Amino acid sequence: MIIKPNFWQIPQPTVTDFAALAEKEQLLAQRIHEIANRHQHAKFASSLAVEDMVITDVIAKSKAKITVFTLETGRLNPETLALADTVKKTYPDLDFRLFRPDPVAAEKYDREKGRFAFYESVELRRECCFIRKIEPLNRALADADAWLTGQRREQSVTRTELEFHEWDQSRGIDKYNPIFDWHEMDVWAYILKYDIPYNELYKQGYPSIGCEPCTKQVKAGEDIRAGRWWWENKDSKECGLHK
Repeated sequence: MIIKPNFWQIPQPTVTDFAALAEKEQLLAQRIHEIANRHQHAKFASSLAVEDMVITDVIAKSKAKITVFTLETGRLNPETLALADTVKKTYPDLDFRLFRPDPVAAEKYDREKGRFAFYESVELRRECCFIRKIEPLNRALADADAWLTGQRREQSVTRTELEFHEWDQSRGIDKYNPIFDWHEMDVWAYILKYDIPYNELYKQGYPSIGCEPCTKQVKAGEDIRAGRWWWENKDSKECGLHK
């Protein structure tokens, strides 16, 4: 008899969680308003995770002048690509864009290093991330004077010191993490309260979703980012976007 593993499941917020959400919502709306008023060309880098869908919803509802973009790496799951289309339909007035890797650089990596060379070392994985994520991000932010992320402190050991406002030294622009102090239950309370569209992979045991070959399901009780670059040490599990 084959016993199937018990995978992570979408959290079910309590009445108390929903009741506590109002204050967080108000503060998030204030943060988005503050960023939009302070900057002329603020951009939000959305991975289409549930955290990013919360922020996207607030940006759209408040009509904040903040561009939302997603890095279409060329290796995303079909479910993630489907959600990108859903975002366009759900928020027709939102300035939503996709940025893709340089096809020549991506093809060169696959040809010379191997299509799945990123499994061989951290260095090769980071090189792939640079081509498919960081270089497109740099292009996306070339004319920005600030950018936003959906990072939260409790997501990983590399984010525990996260603050609302940071200075992106490499780009010389402001960086904001509007829900840095939200808990996972806060995020899902918002998603469920307002029936916000989200990636179907969450229903299949994926609490953290990246490129298809670098993401797997997470067992119940495991760290929510255990399925990201699972073959590496947990301290190296960043793609380089948030240095």
